[in-house]
Amino acid sequence: MPDATKHILLVEPEPMLRRTVAMTARSLNLGQVHEAATSAAALRLLSVRTFQGAVIAVDCVGSGKDSRYDLGLIDRLRADAAANKQGLSIAIMTETATPELLSDLRERRITRVILKPFRARVVLDTIETMCRSGKT
Repeated sequence: MPDATKHILLVEPEPMLRRTVAMTARSLNLGQVHEAATSAAALRLLSVRTFQGAVIAVDCVGSGKDSRYDLGLIDRLRADAAANKQGLSIAIMTETATPELLSDLRERRITRVILKPFRARVVLDTIETMCRSGKT
């Protein structure tokens, strides 16, 4: 059984999906899942707690040639983890995985990409893996 003291950050703007995953993870004793609907809310949680893993929804912002993925929260998590000399497993959820995004994620040591739409079980399996081994 996973260590219930592991703290996982779940950042997902869709309330129903976020609540379902968090409540199910808690009921299965997969660790403590802390919910955030936005990057700003996640940053507030980061100011008061250290996390062993994170599952973060990453959306494309802008349009056309000006479109990009906002990876600022991932960069912040990586910087905080390095400052605290700890490993941090991060998985992302996104609707599309462009070659540019995958390249950016590789640079940030993200190995788990969950494509939307997905079943909640996929995210729960990712959380369980993080809580068991600290890896995704």
